[in-house]
Amino acid sequence: MELFLSFCLGAIAVAFLLWFRVRHYGFAGQVAMDYDGEAPAFDIREVLSGPLLCEGVIYGPTGKVSSRFVADFHATWDGNSGRMTEEFRYDSGENQSREWRLTVEDNGRIRAEADDLVGTGRGQQAGHGVCLNYRIKLPAGAGGHVLDAIDWMYLVENGTIINRSQFRKFGIKVAELVATIRPAPEAKDKKKAA
Repeated sequence: MELFLSFCLGAIAVAFLLWFRVRHYGFAGQVAMDYDGEAPAFDIREVLSGPLLCEGVIYGPTGKVSSRFVADFHATWDGNSGRMTEEFRYDSGENQSREWRLTVEDNGRIRAEADDLVGTGRGQQAGHGVCLNYRIKLPAGAGGHVLDAIDWMYLVENGTIINRSQFRKFGIKVAELVATIRPAPEAKDKKKAA
C-alpha cells in the first residue's frame, strides 16, 4: 500500500511540474505585457487594415506538417470596431471563408467574435505583440472538435506579422500554426503614395 501511495504522489507531482512548466515557461506562459514598450508598436487597427496576404503551415500533434495554405484577408475599421474577412486555400484543394469581428478598447484589450468561435475571444495588444485566446469549433470535415486556441502575432520592422498559434484539447497540444501576414503589394504602394 505504501508503494502505491508513493507512486500516486509521484505521478501527481510530475503532472503538476509539467503543467507549471507549460503554463509559466512555455508558449502559453507569455503575456502581452512582456512586450510592452517594444517597437515597432502593433496597433491592429493600423497594421491589420486593407488587403493582406497570408501564407502558413499547420503542424499536427506529432510535429509534422499536416497542411499548408495561402489566404487573402481584407480588414476594415470604423473607429475601434473592425471586420476582417479571410479566404483560405489549402494544399488539399479545400477552400474556407471566415470573418472576424473585432473591438479594440482604449487600453489595448481586444474582443473577438466569429461564427466558428464558442463564446467571445479575448486578447491584448502591447508593444510589438498581440495575443488572442479563444475557443474554436472545427468544421465537421475536420472532426467538429472544440479546441482552446492561443494566437500570438509579432510585428517585425518591415510590417510583416509573424503568427504562431497553438490549439489544445483537454490541455494537450493537438495542432500548431505558423504563418506570415503582410500587406498586399497594391496596398503597400498606396500607403507609400499617400
